[in-house]
Amino acid sequence: MLAPMLPSFLLVVLLVELTPGPNMGWLALLSASEGRRAGLAATAGIGLGLAVVAAASALGLAQLAHQSALVFDLLRYAGSAFLLWLAWEAWVGEREVSPSTIYRDGTPAKHFRRGLIINLLNPKAAAFFIVVLPGYIVVNQSITMQTLQLSAAYVASATLIHVVIVLFASQTHGWLTNSAYTGLARKAFAVMLALIALWFFVGTFR
Repeated sequence: MLAPMLPSFLLVVLLVELTPGPNMGWLALLSASEGRRAGLAATAGIGLGLAVVAAASALGLAQLAHQSALVFDLLRYAGSAFLLWLAWEAWVGEREVSPSTIYRDGTPAKHFRRGLIINLLNPKAAAFFIVVLPGYIVVNQSITMQTLQLSAAYVASATLIHVVIVLFASQTHGWLTNSAYTGLARKAFAVMLALIALWFFVGTFR
């Protein structure tokens, strides 16, 4: 049985992942300059890093839900605040710790390791799973199954978007690195994220 909140969760994931940022620009630049193989290797590393964080978060959330319903509910309420923070960061264009700070030269194996390590050490990824994801879990159904499904959906969606960026890097690279275009896109996605955060906040307190 699919998680009841999967469609709305995927909407948030798509907005977060489609917001232009360092990871997106790095993948486009890497693919355009060193080829599709390098870009796909980096994408695989990023995907594995997200999967590890997602699995750890899923197991922790399931255990927390059984031990402390109050703390679990507080995490659900904090999800709207985290989404608002993401919206603000997207609006102002603040840079995060990402592979964009790493040199582009290297073998596919090195690009894979770079994508893996950076995403394992990225606190924003863990925060998304720990704070936002609980808001999309129905407590009267299997929490473990829902958490695993939502986590897998996040990793799959993010990886798909990254693969598309790599495959079309020669066309998208110029757009992704154009400050005028990325600035407008960031602000548009920031507004949508803020609206969803407010809707999320109202919904969790009903």
